[in-house]
Amino acid sequence: MSELEFPNLPSVRGKLTANRDLSSLTWLRVGGEADYLFQPADIEDLQHFMAHLPAEMAVFPMGVGSNLIVRDGGLRAVVIRLGRGFNGIEINGSLVTAGAAALDAHVARKAADAGLDLTFLRTIPGSIGGAVRMNAGCYGSYTADHFVSAQIVTRDGALQEISAEELQFQYRQTEFPEGAVLVSARLQAPAGDPVALHARMEAQLKKRDETQPTKDRSAGSTFRNPAGFSSTGRADDVQDLKAWKVIDDAGLRGAQLGGAQMSEKHSNFMINTGGASAADLEALGEDVRKKVYANSGITLEWEIMRVGEPLSE
Repeated sequence: MSELEFPNLPSVRGKLTANRDLSSLTWLRVGGEADYLFQPADIEDLQHFMAHLPAEMAVFPMGVGSNLIVRDGGLRAVVIRLGRGFNGIEINGSLVTAGAAALDAHVARKAADAGLDLTFLRTIPGSIGGAVRMNAGCYGSYTADHFVSAQIVTRDGALQEISAEELQFQYRQTEFPEGAVLVSARLQAPAGDPVALHARMEAQLKKRDETQPTKDRSAGSTFRNPAGFSSTGRADDVQDLKAWKVIDDAGLRGAQLGGAQMSEKHSNFMINTGGASAADLEALGEDVRKKVYANSGITLEWEIMRVGEPLSE
């Protein structure tokens, strides 16, 4: 793509789209337009783009949109979405190296094939880039427990390796360099029997489908569990409250606002029943937070990332 098409942006070998509607790229199917969407061909294409992108232009790395609300007014940024060229999975001994665009479920399955236990990733609806950024976890295991290192492309286009110490893993968050794009991660996995690992994952999937609204448009858990957590992301013994429980206690299972609803099946899952706007979803979440606080004195923190601008009136 030549610089003549977008005179204020670098030339690229990947795909660059202006005024790209983002609603089709998020699991909740809401959101306005991004100024640009860039899908790089490979790491070198991404590095070149970042190095020559005007400094005043914001960058927003986006995964598969599984834990994201883009507000209705869209995003004043270049959204960078990794795809082919960033989804490889390599196994060397007990180390699994996965591209940021590799789906968590694919990584879990391929690791299990090799007799390595990353089964906690199987039911997490996202990609490895998001798993690292958000210290994703399930069934008592967190990404931080297995993380060795990651490669990032910084805002100035440099390719760097980043350590766990630099990321400062916490419960559902990390200290990630501003404007950087994670391109791959290396995970350490304990050994296990492939047959047993696959059986465990099948059982996990069955339990998930029984307890979560997997057939609805949702973004996974809406709020973080209101518990004390250590720096590695593991729960402390001090308290172990569940977000769904305090939502239930406030009488908010099934609560609705426009096309947004707290699921009847799992009250910490917000769903788009059809026709919801990002404003509906966010307003319902804020109403739940307010009423939970009034009922229990507990302040729920969003787990779903919310970005962009509201629709201007």
